[in-house]
Amino acid sequence: MISVKIINKSDLSLPKYKTPGASGMDLMANTQKDIVLHPFERSLIPTGLYIEIPKGFEAQVRARSGLAINYGITVINGIGTIDSDYRGEIKVPLINLGEEDFIIKHGDRIAQLVISRFTKVAWNLVEKLTPTFRDTGGFGSTGI
Repeated sequence: MISVKIINKSDLSLPKYKTPGASGMDLMANTQKDIVLHPFERSLIPTGLYIEIPKGFEAQVRARSGLAINYGITVINGIGTIDSDYRGEIKVPLINLGEEDFIIKHGDRIAQLVISRFTKVAWNLVEKLTPTFRDTGGFGSTGI
């Protein structure tokens, strides 16, 4: 477990793990008024949270599976990355891919936050890569 500094400028609780095996913590909407997302409309939803992620880590903002499957609400860019040198408010870019309006209210759980370690790479420019069984086979090349 690592320690992450956090500022909470909302009246909502801090993100927390809902079960012992959870890897993500729910982010909640910190809104002054309801936000209506019409089909195929997108909006940047504030959380009121500011974090200081240690070097060597990132925060990932991910869609909540229940919102995605039940209503078509997802994070626009799939997974949003928050770098360790970002100090602004965490805001969640949502899109409504559903067929009906979706209303976001203050305190609604809108996304998940996962803190992950990452490794930086140093490129090793070569003329040839080590062959494998799959080699250059792309999408669907290992079967359906």
